[in-house]
Amino acid sequence: MTTAVNPDTYYGPSFAALLDQDPEIAGLLVSELDRQRTGLQLIASENQTSPAVLAAVGSTLSNKYAEGYPHARYYGGCSEVDKVEDLAIERAKKLFGADHANVQPHSGASANIAVYGAFTAPGDTVLAMSLDHGGHLTHGFKVSFSGKWFNAVHYGVDKDTEDIDYDQMEALAKEHRPTMICAGGSAIPRLIDFERIRAICDEVGAIMWIDAAHFIGLVAGKVIPSPVPYADVVSFTTHKVLRGPRGGAIVCKEEHGKKIDRAVFPMMQGGPLMHGVAGKAVNFAECMTPAYQAYAQQVVDNARVLAESLGEKGIRPITGGTDTHLSLHDLRGVGVTGVDAEARCDAAGIVLNKNAIPFDPEKPNVASGVRVGSPSLTTQGMGPEQMKVVADLIHRAVTEGDADPEHAVSQEVHAQVAELLTSYPAYPEPAAG
Repeated sequence: MTTAVNPDTYYGPSFAALLDQDPEIAGLLVSELDRQRTGLQLIASENQTSPAVLAAVGSTLSNKYAEGYPHARYYGGCSEVDKVEDLAIERAKKLFGADHANVQPHSGASANIAVYGAFTAPGDTVLAMSLDHGGHLTHGFKVSFSGKWFNAVHYGVDKDTEDIDYDQMEALAKEHRPTMICAGGSAIPRLIDFERIRAICDEVGAIMWIDAAHFIGLVAGKVIPSPVPYADVVSFTTHKVLRGPRGGAIVCKEEHGKKIDRAVFPMMQGGPLMHGVAGKAVNFAECMTPAYQAYAQQVVDNARVLAESLGEKGIRPITGGTDTHLSLHDLRGVGVTGVDAEARCDAAGIVLNKNAIPFDPEKPNVASGVRVGSPSLTTQGMGPEQMKVVADLIHRAVTEGDADPEHAVSQEVHAQVAELLTSYPAYPEPAAG
């Protein structure tokens, strides 16, 4: 095992015990740390949590069973974890200006299940964004529980603007009278018109649900509008731009608080992951700092420059650009599929993902596009000038490289990636003293 950083710095002093007891797993932890440090991480749904969050998640709170809610548990010995969850709840409410918060969902999908459980019954109609236009599996896709248990009706994007078609949303809402309308997804580069959606929901008597998993960190950083004043309920993950531990959370209006809590526990899951709740509490506090707000603004600035720079090289950004942390790009102008672009970039040390574009002629497992995000590189300290360099590297890898890491161009690009990362490493060794 070799790494440019001391594993104890980020895996804690208990790493030595792991190395002694299970060197095979210890080696994989180190190799994953190396992977994150030696490539450009452009997955829009990923980020690098702080050492403080990692410490909380790797703590002895993992040992504690705590079914129920603070001060109303089904197990003894919960005095300390009650304090942890109280802090996480209060910090979430303060951070997002919310009436009520539930920090127990294990994931974004778990949070979404709870939203369905709170407001709908199997067979109800739910209106949400189509997966192939930027939505999410849990928004009624046929292989998901949401598509199997509910009557899912989907809106998409306008063919000309490639942005959400609110007129179609309104027409479908009037036609189908859904119990709930969902907005949000996994590949939406533009801001969402929450006021318009609120008006549509009010007109048809639907619950307004915003799945803010991707952009909630930008809301926390106060660089884009918040859905909280408009929506009945907002679900989100804590591990994307927000930069917290892997997990989910929900904020809602006070009148819906008991429904949400009952839908999380006991309907959807049992004991919460208290080490994860502690990590969320640490993260929410981090997000209330001026440093985080500056970071969130830089995420958006970087994403815009990256999208524009790729567009100048013929890798067209869907909607013409981005207002958020991610951009979706049409590769047809350079004659490469998404699956090939992903493989070529991977061989060159650039991690991104193939992604369907609206009205994509290719199958999803091939795709005509790629999705790129700026959160991780921004965490590493990169700015707009570095985004231009990254765009150059992506373009060369996609158009001249190969899926074989031994290909000459792939090796050249990988060497340039390594050179860039010497100045902007992930998880740098703390300065001595």
